[in-house]
Amino acid sequence: MLTSNLDLPSLTIGSIREGLLARRFSAAELTTEALRFAQAENPTTNAYLHFSPERALAAAQRVDEQIARGEDPGPLAGVPMAIKDVIVTKGVKTTCGSKLLANYIPPYDATAVIRLEQAGGILIGKTNCDEFAMGSSTENSAFGPVRNPVAPDRVPGGSSGGSAAVVAQGTAVVSLGSDTGGSVRQPASFCGIVGVMPTYGRVSRYGLTAFASSLDHVAPFARNVKDAATVLRTIAGRDPADSTSASAPVPDYAAALHGNVKGMKLGLPREYLKDLPGETGDPIARGVDVLRQLGCDIRDISLPSTDFAIASYYIIATAEASSNLARYDGVRYTSRSADSGTLAAMYRNTRGEGFGDECKRRIMLGTYVLSAGYYDAYYLKAQKARALIARDFANAFQEVEAVIAPVSPFPAFRLGEKVNDPLAMYLSDIYTITGSLAGIPAMSVPCGKTAGGLPVGMQIMTRHFDETTMFRIAAAFENSQHH
Repeated sequence: MLTSNLDLPSLTIGSIREGLLARRFSAAELTTEALRFAQAENPTTNAYLHFSPERALAAAQRVDEQIARGEDPGPLAGVPMAIKDVIVTKGVKTTCGSKLLANYIPPYDATAVIRLEQAGGILIGKTNCDEFAMGSSTENSAFGPVRNPVAPDRVPGGSSGGSAAVVAQGTAVVSLGSDTGGSVRQPASFCGIVGVMPTYGRVSRYGLTAFASSLDHVAPFARNVKDAATVLRTIAGRDPADSTSASAPVPDYAAALHGNVKGMKLGLPREYLKDLPGETGDPIARGVDVLRQLGCDIRDISLPSTDFAIASYYIIATAEASSNLARYDGVRYTSRSADSGTLAAMYRNTRGEGFGDECKRRIMLGTYVLSAGYYDAYYLKAQKARALIARDFANAFQEVEAVIAPVSPFPAFRLGEKVNDPLAMYLSDIYTITGSLAGIPAMSVPCGKTAGGLPVGMQIMTRHFDETTMFRIAAAFENSQHH
């Protein structure tokens, strides 16, 4: 039977594999304990919306049978993982954090989920999130807010707050979230873990509920850089079911984590640092000093179009959201309003009762900027600004190999603190949406704490499809923190 020293929050992908192959525990024993631990801890954070014990134990049995036959059980063998509830899972409820989909059970699996399970991963449950991934605090879920495991009176960040919280809490070893404008990097920063947004197109979006199709990414969380690199390698690569997925070869990211970054040229964008409060600025400055001590050449760079980022992102994202959310109308797979005497009443009441305030706000804004007479004034201008932001990064990468930046202007804020001030909430994405608009890879790696003990993440951004360099810098930084 399980040894009592199986400390779930300290497990890594490597330590689980080692334990399974040495027969110190079986995948079934580990999964049973992971489910028990997750269900016991969940009331403190509300991070899981539902568990999938049957599916988890069936997957664990497959891993145990492969090991018994002497076969390789896969790079993620036996690893308990959680999936954000906007990523569909066959036979397991997928609500997107919305009343509209409270009882929706998908008939198929997302490509990323299939790839994780083929690699031996064990899906133990689905995590809470802002409704349809719209929000920066995971307070917009129809099923209640998520609490930050580091500081339970504070938010875990959003919209993938549940997926960040379960990894920080130790109830899952790795998890998947989705990142549209910072929804994986910002919660990773707030919860003190690693969060990675890959290059746009690196991971298939098939099975990810669409929010803003030109910005959405399926993206992993982990407690260390190597585990994040292993998960990304597993889910990345061309998928015939998603025409926007890239056929670029997927390198072995974990193999590149040799730690030597001496002589690498890293850029610090002055636009990101000019208004940064000391609370988060000081840990970032210390992080940059660490990179300097590791032999990196730190350079001052400019990304002049940064000021357009918030406005252009919220125009483009809401425009895409208004058309993507049009499908939730009570006709096919959503819950339908009881007050549906006519077709028009069904549409109006189903959407009126089903969507929360933030979704309604974004649908209204998006419909407005796409309407006749405003398209050129707003949407077209936003797309032009997006091109300028992408060009800024392209120019910067001629001079430096990576850009180092903050993730958020502030650490995790208190529950309820910004919920009635949408603008203050939108501004929390100021440092993450630029990378999203440019389509480049970006990640958050823990770089210390505020005076009050709240985690702060540092952002590393690299050229399109150069996640290898990003992981190399992150791993070197992480190792120096541990020593």
